[in-house]
This record gives sequence, structure tokens and C-alpha cells, in this order.
Amino acid sequence: MRDPDSDVPFERLAELDKLIHEPARLSILTALSSCGQADFTFLQRLTGLTRGNLSNHLSRLEEAELVDVDKSFADKTPVTTVSLSENGRRTIARYWDDLQALRDAADRWDADDVDATE
Repeated sequence: MRDPDSDVPFERLAELDKLIHEPARLSILTALSSCGQADFTFLQRLTGLTRGNLSNHLSRLEEAELVDVDKSFADKTPVTTVSLSENGRRTIARYWDDLQALRDAADRWDADDVDATE
């Protein structure tokens, strides 16, 4: 991200990590950061995503090494458990810190401080 004290914080919104900023993936990562790990069905109910949509988003997050996906069986029934990787934990924490810094900068921003000729 750019300098957090930049005069125009709104431009920095476009610099947020798009992999995480996407609403469905943000929902998944935020849920996992709260509960540590969850099974696929719980995540599906929590996020309201379809099976296919959740599966696709989890694949993207797993490819980026933000989540760990464990597939096993319980009484011959497949069980998929998802947890945040250590990298995922750091990444989502950094994302929320960046978003809070943007919010703080926007709260301090004064349109009168920006040269209209820029």
C-alpha cells in the first residue's frame, strides 16, 4: 500500500488485495479467523454460497496458500475441513489493518486540503 498519510486515501482503496477483498472470500476468511476451522457445510450455511461457488473460492484461497483444506471420511461420509494457514492468518490481519488505516485516513481527510488543479 501507499503512504498511509497520503492526502487522498480514497485512491488507496483500489490497492487493496483483490483476492481477499472479493466479498465471498472475505466472508470465508473472516469466518475462519474467528472460529479457526470449519467444515464445508458450516461455511456454506454461514456464507450463503452455493456448493460450487464455495468450492471455487476455497480453491482460489488454497492456491494462494491462505487456507488449508483437509478431506477425510467420517463413517464413509466425506468431510471437508477448512482452516486458515499461518500465511492466511497474517494476510487477513494485515488486510483489516490496511482497511482500518484507510478508514482513519478518510476520517481525517479534508477536501479543502487537496489542490483543485491536481
